[in-house]
Amino acid sequence: MISLSIEKCLGFASKEAIYAWEPKVKAAQEALENGTCKGNDYLGWLHLPSSLTKEHLDDIKATAQVLRENCEVVIVAGIGGSYLGARAVIEALSNSFTWLQDKKTAPVIIYAGHNISEDYLFELTEFLKDKKFGVINISKSGTTTETALAFRLLKKQCEDQRGKEMAKKVIVAVTDEKKGAARITADKEGYKSYIIPDNVGGRFSVLTPVGLLPIAIAGFDIDKLVGGAVEMEKACGLNVPFAENPAALYAATRNELYKDGKKIEILVNFNPKLHYVNEWWKQLYGESEGKEHKGIFPAAVDFSTDLHSMGQWIQEGERTIFETVISVDKVDHKLEVPSDEDNLDGLNYLAGKRIDEVNKMAELGTQLAHVDGGVPNMRIVIPSLSENSIGGLLYFFELACGISGLLLEVNPFNQPGVEAYKANMFALLNKPGYEEASKAIQARI
Repeated sequence: MISLSIEKCLGFASKEAIYAWEPKVKAAQEALENGTCKGNDYLGWLHLPSSLTKEHLDDIKATAQVLRENCEVVIVAGIGGSYLGARAVIEALSNSFTWLQDKKTAPVIIYAGHNISEDYLFELTEFLKDKKFGVINISKSGTTTETALAFRLLKKQCEDQRGKEMAKKVIVAVTDEKKGAARITADKEGYKSYIIPDNVGGRFSVLTPVGLLPIAIAGFDIDKLVGGAVEMEKACGLNVPFAENPAALYAATRNELYKDGKKIEILVNFNPKLHYVNEWWKQLYGESEGKEHKGIFPAAVDFSTDLHSMGQWIQEGERTIFETVISVDKVDHKLEVPSDEDNLDGLNYLAGKRIDEVNKMAELGTQLAHVDGGVPNMRIVIPSLSENSIGGLLYFFELACGISGLLLEVNPFNQPGVEAYKANMFALLNKPGYEEASKAIQARI
């Protein structure tokens, strides 16, 4: 079970001020539970972990096995929440160098549809020319430009290389139940398909087939992942006292710091495998809270790497930041610092110590330095990089995000601002139906 410490925030925000948020937090939780909040048509994630059935998970695992048996590579085609959750989990749980090894126990997972880079897509299609590959097309509409463009290329290449019949076997659609281009294509071609629930937004969808299918294909235990989320769903429930509810306490603390001028939250990890958890978190909070000219700006760093790039700014830059550190209690492997007779690097004082002990002292030393430098610090401890722990961490952040957005008095579940760039892009590309917009935008440039 994950734990949260706010002790190193208390020199910046008093415990009394943080705990004064309890009534508002309780009201936000009740609004989520009762469906009376803004965006209440997108609350399907709230009790998603405990509602997932064995039959549903077994079906996902069966489909995953088909792709595992028939593919060397599987491409996850999606953007934003359609790929970040899966990537966060897969990279957190994977061996850092598996993709370089000749003997692999699972298909290599590659991501596409999250950019419009011609070089990236060309290099991807070149890489796949001699590979047995499959595709998961993740899109509710099937018309999101980045993903639809990538899928169009990959569908043709898969059919050309593997034949129509095999392509039907190794292309899976995760899309709307009834409508949209991806649904029509899946039904026409006979692809296995899964539904993105109407009441679950993309950034909250990691525990739907959007995330669970790629994670299962990568060889990880989705039962344990969901189990960790179920545990956290209970640990952060409506009836759990405020002081014992990590999601409630996190939401209150960050909002109190924001009220006092801390406008930027930096999510910190000391394990490079958590890099894409940071990226997933940035979308979750940025897209949920950044509205009506309000919201904490979500940033992220990988320590100790970024201490040698961003460390100076964090230590002595503008004091508008606070940090939330994800700490991993127990690592998977053991490696000790060897002794060296010449000791030219001066590291013999560390001989016999585990690398993780050195990392933990870097973590503690950094936290103390940053607090001394005027940066409040929260600390989230997860037991290990395991399916159970990561599942709990994801749900913790989702629930805290819902609460926190309501404390800000915005709708945490929509993203109206995302459409602005799309409308301009369509007008610039002369998409049918955008003729008037095209004329207007051409006049501007």
